[in-house]
Parts: sequence; C-alpha cells; structure tokens
Amino acid sequence: MAETNIIETFDYVVAGAGSAGCVLANRLSADPGNRVLLLEGGGKDDWIWFHIPVGYLFAIGNPRADWMFRTAEEAGLNGRSLAYPRGKTLGGSSAINAMIYMRGQAADYDHWRKLGLKGWGWDDVLPVFKRVEDHAEGGSEFHGTGGEWRVEHPRVKWDILDRIRDAAEAAGVPKIPDFNTGDNTGSSYFQVNQKGGRRWSAARGFLKPVLTRPNLKVETGVSVDRVEVTEGRVTAVVYRKDGATHRAGVRGEAVLSAGAVGSPLILERSGIGHGERLAAHGIDVVKHLPGVGENLQDHLQIRPIYKVNGIKTLNTEYWNLVSRAMMGVNYALFRKGPLTMAPSQVGAFVKSSPQYETANLEFHFQPLSLDDWGHGLHRFGAFTASVCNLRPTSRGSIHLTGSLPEDKPDIRPNYLSTEADRQVAVDSLKWARRIVFQKPMEPYRPEEYKPGAHVASEDEMLVAAGDLGTTIFHPVGTAKMGTDDDAAAVLDDRLRVRGIDGLRVIDASVMPAITSGNTNSPTIMIADKGAEMMLGDARGR
Repeated sequence: MAETNIIETFDYVVAGAGSAGCVLANRLSADPGNRVLLLEGGGKDDWIWFHIPVGYLFAIGNPRADWMFRTAEEAGLNGRSLAYPRGKTLGGSSAINAMIYMRGQAADYDHWRKLGLKGWGWDDVLPVFKRVEDHAEGGSEFHGTGGEWRVEHPRVKWDILDRIRDAAEAAGVPKIPDFNTGDNTGSSYFQVNQKGGRRWSAARGFLKPVLTRPNLKVETGVSVDRVEVTEGRVTAVVYRKDGATHRAGVRGEAVLSAGAVGSPLILERSGIGHGERLAAHGIDVVKHLPGVGENLQDHLQIRPIYKVNGIKTLNTEYWNLVSRAMMGVNYALFRKGPLTMAPSQVGAFVKSSPQYETANLEFHFQPLSLDDWGHGLHRFGAFTASVCNLRPTSRGSIHLTGSLPEDKPDIRPNYLSTEADRQVAVDSLKWARRIVFQKPMEPYRPEEYKPGAHVASEDEMLVAAGDLGTTIFHPVGTAKMGTDDDAAAVLDDRLRVRGIDGLRVIDASVMPAITSGNTNSPTIMIADKGAEMMLGDARGR
C-alpha cells in the first residue's frame, strides 16, 4: 500500500454519497465559506438503468450497481441466506430502489419523541418533509413544493391492480388518496420519486445541481477505512483510492452516511464499538460503544403469488413480442407505460389483528411475478401480493469480519426470531388470501401459486413464510440515537457519536425504531434535519 498522504483539510467530510450524503453535501456546501469533501465507494451514476425506472430489474444483483452483500444463513428463513442489495453509485440505494415516496406514520415519530429524543416527533419532522419536497400537485397542508425531492403520481395503471383495490375494499380496506398524511391505513397508488417518467434519485435531486460549487469536492471509487481520533476528537478521515491511502483533515466535523450496513463498519474500524469485538480483530479501542452494529431492523417481505386469467399482467405483456416492443415505443415517445413502473404500484396498509393501534402490515401489489429479483418473469399471467411486517420486534446485527474495508460484513437480520413476528407472518398470509378471494377478483379465477392452497395450518404457513420471506431493502437502526441512560445508544438526539467530538452519523442507521413504510424518504428527512443541526451548532461555537 502506498504511503499515506494528507491531501487537504476540509470543514466537513461526508463518508457516503447515498441518499443522506447527497443531501448533506448540498446543505453543508451552501455556505461558500465551508469546504466540503464527499466520499463515495461506488462510481458515477452514468448508466442508463440508473435513470429508466424499470432499471432496478437490471441493477439489483449487478456488481456495477449493487454491493452484492449477503446475510448469514437465517434460522427464521429455514436456513436460507439472502442477497442484501445496497446501491453502489452516487445516490446510493435511491438509484436502484423502488422509488416509493413514503413517510411512515405520525405514531412512528411520536414514539421516537416518547423515547426522549427531542425534536423528532411528527410535528417536528413534517415541516422537514415538506421543505425538501417538490410535489407534482403543489403545496398543501401535508405536501411541499419547490424542494429538491420530486414526488409524482405513477404514469402507468393496470386493471388488475384496480380490481385488487376493489377486492381490498370488499375486505374492509378503504380506498384513500394519499399515504403520507400521518395515517396510511387503506389502499392507494404509491406516489413515486420520478420526474417526467425518469427516476429521481438523491444524486439527481440534491447533488448534481450543486456540483459546480468550488467549495464542494466529490471523490468516487474510494474505500473509507476509518476516522482518526486525537484526544477525543476526529481529526481526519482515512480512505483508499487507486491503490493509495489518503488522509482528509477535518477542521469541523466528519459525518458517516454510508448507510445501515456501511456506517457501523466504519465506526468499528475506527475503534468505536464493543471493545471485546474490536480487540478480537486487532483493532485498538478508541471508545467502547456496545450498541454499534446492533439493533438492526428490516421489513421482511413475504411474497405470495397468484395466477390469474383473462386480464393483463406484466408477465403476459413481456412475453408478447409486439407488446414488449410497444413498451419501448411508449416510453421513448411519451415517457409512459411499463418502463416507468416502480416494482410496486399499489399499496395497502392494514392491521394484522385488532391488538395493533395502527396498521402494521404493508402490501406491495405488483402486476407481475418472478422467482426472485434479477430473474426473469414467469410465463403465465400472475401478480404478487408482497406483504411485510412494518414494526418487527426481531433485532439483528451488522458487524465487521476483519479490519479491512474490503472484508465482507457479517449481516444477521435475525428475521422471525420472536413469537410476535412469527404470528404476524402467519396473519399476513391470511390477509393476502382474505383480499385476493373477494368477489371483485372472481372473474379472473385467482389461484395461489405460492405458497399454494395446500398450505393450510398455521404451522405450515410459518414454514412457508420462512421459504418466501426476503428483505424489502429497508435496513435501519445499527447506530441508533438514544438518551443518556440508554446503554445501547450510539448517538445522542443531535446525531453526535457519544464520547467523540466532531463525529456524527446521519443516515438510516440512526433510527431507534423502524418507520411504518418504505425508508428512503425518512432518510432524506433525517439528513436535512441533521445538516440543520450541524450548521446550527457551528454557528453556536
């Protein structure tokens, strides 16, 4: 390895140019007096499939776009190991995700506030969601306009999805116009982060418009090794590029925004984490924080598949060569049609049982079916009724396996490890059947392909949940914020690493409890709020 070089000193060094990092780079560099360095492990987002919405089919599972992580074998999934996709480019996972704009529920953030986290209640975060938003319908009580985060309605509809909404209504799930008002109970079309039929990633919204700022430097293709701490304060960020090791001096603060997988690993390589674990890898302990890498939460999706007849699905259209050609023409001429599709177009939020105060299941209905993302569509008409437990009680972990950045992480989501989560999994399969076999679906003769009608008892359903369950790509919580009396808290409520001056974590890993829905837009909110805290604290120094 080449000799370490001190390249420059910056006011702020941001490690990770995913959803949070792009927001931070934008906000921190807005003052020309701040010199900002943004470090990204992936490359530039100059691949066509980062921008055509349906490109997630080609990006997930492709090492050009995906870090290709895998979990350990999971007991709750009957011994299976899962692919664990994370975006590997500017914009991070917002460049390969489902593009669904979802805030979660007001109760999620009020719960954070009740945990003692000041400034994180629904009334506190709603203004932040609104100020970063540019909603196609303009400003309103719940939506903002003029921000960087574009939100539009989908540009394609399917009759099969409308019939599913009718069936959900017959099952007692009301139709609602908007999932983002604080209570998302009901069914609706998802709103999406797109503009004019193209994906709107965090890089496109927040980073690219400010790349010409002379006080902002962006480095791609780097491996962030660690932060250096001198007398309790961060003084540099060490990273590798093109075979050389570099040190970027930190005058103000360093921020880890490498996501729920990457940020805890950087902390551990920096000597910040559980002392015994670090010592086992030959890493000197800088700060004993046992919560680093713990508290992993994710939404496990179970993917029942139903064959249908006499109605179009993407399966039937894809395998018709004329229809497939027309998809391309429709997109090229009008930016409409199936190529603008998010993986899921219609959602439904319900309670798995009356014991829950708010909806704890989220359905992602898809007018398609396949064995796994990255594999081809089935050659028969079908749809998928993916359903996930929004507030799992299972907790997992992400830790390093060695002291080098190239060492793969040890990812253990620990899915279905509690009795409560196992019961919700069973109830979610019952709910899928309850919706699908309502009268509005009868003309299309739905037939359960997976797990199959033969799966009848709760024990059989639990086994099926373990066979069908997979990540829905929402890992959070591995560097959670908490109060002084919470021994597992890595951060305080201003996102500062406990016991280390000049170091924050700002990304999905800060969540103490997962939000009730897709997690990308909450991460954008956290980043904007975190940048505001950083700039405010700097003014007070």
